[in-house]
Amino acid sequence: MPVKPIPDTSPRVIPMLVCRDPEAEISFCQKVLNAEVGVRRLDSDGKTIHAALILGEAHIIIQAEFPQLASRAPQTDGSSPVVVFVYVEDVDRAVEMTLNAGGSVLAPAQNQFWGDRSARIMDSSGHVWTIASRIEVTSEDQRSQRWDDIKTSQAREGGRAAD
Repeated sequence: MPVKPIPDTSPRVIPMLVCRDPEAEISFCQKVLNAEVGVRRLDSDGKTIHAALILGEAHIIIQAEFPQLASRAPQTDGSSPVVVFVYVEDVDRAVEMTLNAGGSVLAPAQNQFWGDRSARIMDSSGHVWTIASRIEVTSEDQRSQRWDDIKTSQAREGGRAAD
């Protein structure tokens, strides 16, 4: 039987989060995102160096920093160039759980023009997440009109809408 280059059992894109403390990141993902550990690899000292987490149909890899690789864990100042977007059952509850798990809120939960309620959070490892719950089904026409309304309002106020 030929081997498929892209496994049927795997998403095509899997974010890998490099961490100084993989155990803390795994704990955060379990508590806040309801992640399950699929695979966990330990080093010779019994510390987690790699874990594959499952979030519904999505996967996230948690990886320890390795001196021989260029990838490093993010700073904890919220300046991460990568933001992972995750749908959760209850965004307000997930924000509360973020704070209880030692994370912080970078942007509070609010209703968005496209029909989600979302917040931007940072876990204690410095990874930035947008968490969201769908609260309204909208059409493309509704989203376009709402976006135009936002741009018009911000132009009047001298601001700029985020594209």
